Amino acid sequence: MSQQQFAAVDVIRTKRDRGELSDAQIDWVVDAYTRGEVAEEQMSALAMAVLLNGMTRAEVSRWTGAMIASGARLDFTDLPRPSVDKHSTGGVGDKTTLPLAPLVAACGAAVPQLSGRGLGHTGGTLDKLEAIPGWRASLTLPEIRAQLTDLGAVICAATGDLAPADKKLYALRDVTGTVEAIPLIASSIMSKKIAEGTSALVLDVKTGSGAFMKELAQSVELARTMVDLGTDAGVRTVAVVTDMSTVLGRTAGNALEVRESVEVLAGGGPADLVELTLVLAREMLAAVGLDAVDPADALADGRAMDAWRRMVAAQGGDPDAPLPVARHTQDVLAPADGFLHVDAMAVGVAAWRLGAGRSRREEAVQAGAGVELHAVRGDRVRAGQRIATLHTDTPERFEWAVQALEGGFPVSATAPEPVPLVHQRVTA
Repeated sequence: MSQQQFAAVDVIRTKRDRGELSDAQIDWVVDAYTRGEVAEEQMSALAMAVLLNGMTRAEVSRWTGAMIASGARLDFTDLPRPSVDKHSTGGVGDKTTLPLAPLVAACGAAVPQLSGRGLGHTGGTLDKLEAIPGWRASLTLPEIRAQLTDLGAVICAATGDLAPADKKLYALRDVTGTVEAIPLIASSIMSKKIAEGTSALVLDVKTGSGAFMKELAQSVELARTMVDLGTDAGVRTVAVVTDMSTVLGRTAGNALEVRESVEVLAGGGPADLVELTLVLAREMLAAVGLDAVDPADALADGRAMDAWRRMVAAQGGDPDAPLPVARHTQDVLAPADGFLHVDAMAVGVAAWRLGAGRSRREEAVQAGAGVELHAVRGDRVRAGQRIATLHTDTPERFEWAVQALEGGFPVSATAPEPVPLVHQRVTA
């Protein structure tokens, strides 16, 4: 990396005035910010300039490379199986990582799924899995490598030395109104994913009311930017833009979503969750040359369930243990006769308020809290019919959760228009 020195204010002015940052400027500012030489207020100004004026493909690629260079980079090329990872931009009820990792492993690939915790209305994969008694999220790199070699799948916390620049910049964006900058979103996600060292990556970019990106055009732009970044870094990358205007599956919560994921692995589960799991599995297998294998067969014959049980047990979890159940429940009733609509964001916020999510990173979550749907978008319901159940250990939260659901379950005389689960596929 270049050791050339710059004045932070000059870098800020370049982007403020819609100029293109040089490779040397990008290398310096990311490194200097990580070391504390560039002040928080200076990086705040640069992040806002990026939000307002954007970045070229070359700038985003170099920025991502500088963030990767701020820490370690893993290498799984010596594994006995080809490695492939999946990343989702997050949504309500998006539990696909849980059935997907063992399913793809059962089909012959290695899946190093380094995951995170939830914040706000989107659930975290690690929070969900920690509902399983005994399961542990933190593994050493030798443990990750051994599990990938033996079982083909690991879902665990990312090691702290991957892209430390991203951790610092992510926190800054959160408090400066610059979270929405697509170049910064894309580089944040891809710096970590490229640093994980897999040979291929499948991106599940959500769009709709329950997604971070509400508009399809924005979601496609983010998908395109990330596919370009992966391609530029030599990682075979493909993205699917999928719907998040309603809840995926029938649950939003931690133990509730684990239970639903196990139903998928057992050959059942909600049709939309099964469909998306298979779509992503086929993309992951194709990306590493295993497209002759049909993942639907591995669900049907029990291989995926066997892989799940071994994966959970390898990380100290008991796959046979009963999952936690919330101490209190409250039903939500249909307000009228007609066709049900379900707003994903409302359900996600309700689950968070019930204790399934957190508003600050240090908060604990309730394993059993969340929302369980008994009817889904397009179902015909009758007034007073039970359409959802709220779960929590702290019943004083019910009123707050019900407020979040006001308008979240509208009923109309006409059925909602069908929405495709997969809107678009984006490739290099």
